[in-house]
Amino acid sequence: MPSVIDHAVQVRLLATTPGPHAVPAVLHYQPADPLAVRMSFPPEISLDGVAVDWAFARELLDEGLRGPAGRGDVRVRPLGPDRTVMEFHADEGIAMVQLKTAEVRLFLARSYEAVPAGRERTLLAVERGLAELFGAA
Repeated sequence: MPSVIDHAVQVRLLATTPGPHAVPAVLHYQPADPLAVRMSFPPEISLDGVAVDWAFARELLDEGLRGPAGRGDVRVRPLGPDRTVMEFHADEGIAMVQLKTAEVRLFLARSYEAVPAGRERTLLAVERGLAELFGAA
């Protein structure tokens, strides 16, 4: 079983300035943290010049391919058949990016191969049990 799944994606940063800006980003999935997905953005797009990582539920990303999902800091929704929009809400404002839906589906398929849907909590229980066992030795 792979320890980490990284999937490079090209996103379009949707800004108030004319024209979208293409930005590299990476979707991350670790079976050791089976409920979460992370998305990393390079420092050049942040206000303070520091790389930005967002963590959110894998299920949220999956649901957002079919319809609007999320009410918190991260929201996902389809934009036609080929694009997915992600919104990241912070105190400083809202960042919106657009991804190719096919790339998101490919990433999710790889994550579901590593940890099938519905098996996340079982894996967490096993990991917790192993930690207790080895911690006691």
